[in-house]
Amino acid sequence: MNYQQCLRYLEEIQNLGIKFGLENVRTLLDAINNPESKYPTILVAGTNGKGSVCAFLTRILTLHGFKTGLFTSPHLIRVEERFRIGNELISRESFAQLLSLLRQKIEELINRKKLLAPITYFEILTCLAFLFFHRQNVRIAVLEVGMGGRFDATNVVTPILSVITTISAEHQKFLGESLGQIAFEKAGIIKTGVPVICGVRHREAYETIKKRAAELRAPFIGVFDEKGCFKKKKKEGFNYTFLYKFKSESHIYTPSILGEHQGRNAAVAIAASQVISQRWNQLKKETIIQGIESTRWEGRMEILSKNPLFIVDGAHNEEGARALRKYIEEFISIPIVLIFACMRDKKIESIADIIFPLAKKIICTRFSYFRAASPEDILNRAQKFSSRIILAPHVTKAIELAFKNAPSNEVVISAGSLYLVGEIKKYFRPQALIPSSYQGEKGP
Repeated sequence: MNYQQCLRYLEEIQNLGIKFGLENVRTLLDAINNPESKYPTILVAGTNGKGSVCAFLTRILTLHGFKTGLFTSPHLIRVEERFRIGNELISRESFAQLLSLLRQKIEELINRKKLLAPITYFEILTCLAFLFFHRQNVRIAVLEVGMGGRFDATNVVTPILSVITTISAEHQKFLGESLGQIAFEKAGIIKTGVPVICGVRHREAYETIKKRAAELRAPFIGVFDEKGCFKKKKKEGFNYTFLYKFKSESHIYTPSILGEHQGRNAAVAIAASQVISQRWNQLKKETIIQGIESTRWEGRMEILSKNPLFIVDGAHNEEGARALRKYIEEFISIPIVLIFACMRDKKIESIADIIFPLAKKIICTRFSYFRAASPEDILNRAQKFSSRIILAPHVTKAIELAFKNAPSNEVVISAGSLYLVGEIKKYFRPQALIPSSYQGEKGP
């Protein structure tokens, strides 16, 4: 298949939806000689923050000279964003070659009745990541877990370290109604004897993860266990400088990714780096801090322009909305125009109650995805804010309306989904089909 044929193939299988279980992935990986077993891995799960922690860790390891693979999801603009070696995305040629090989293997396995169910979009991309990293001879790979943990396609590996960032109420249809049930699914990445870094602060979820670690004799490290270990020291431009103490050692840093929640994500990455240092290869404190301060992770409180100030954020659940609200209240003191779009299965009423009160105008729109809520649906579910809501049929129109309603001395913020972020970034960067490297890139 050429590149365009690959995209069409992925579009076809994306309609298969979500399937939990590891059988398909293991069968396909066995057929290609188990590339995932050829290098050490780090698994990162959680409701929010896992992509940022993966980005921090990849940057830290890369700065230490280790050839590091990074697999994340979803992508913003191009599917190749999911597969990186350090700063570099997989090439279109390599992507098409590896996907063609995997498709051929899948067809062979189906003909031999070795695959009992169709392979899903996420499963095949996970296998592609494993194969790509092996062929690139990575020294280590950082893997972002998908929706859950226990039955996630990435969970076929035995990592050198498991990381769980945060737990909040999301995807209850698949993961369970209570935070304890969701935490149990996320804790499925914990392996016997393998250390687990836990950034979770909610008590029920924390205790669920700690109990599972004890059952598997996995050393448990609570990132925020020590009282007063994490503090904001001072404001630095659009962000804070933070102090984090881990095992009596102080770390002072100003992340290049904005928000207090990113200071906490950085603390998780620092604690993880200390464990990596003890269990795998020695990492230097100054290089760890350098990594935290030079990591770029698009779509997370990212400034796209300064006149007017235009910030995009992927906040798509209540926890993310609260983090965004806190940032706006602490750093943005002037009126804002909000562009909002999300999936129709999200808790739109709750998210609206958190962030809509901050906006003088709310432009509800829709991105190009079959699960997206319509602008009219968002309005119906956020009726109390109807006097401030404007409907836009598509993202381009929403951006035009935002500029019209926000003079150069005001602020435009988008939130609700990373899919929305991706479409806005295409508008700002028309050449987005050839995206820049993300980590280490200076902001505007």
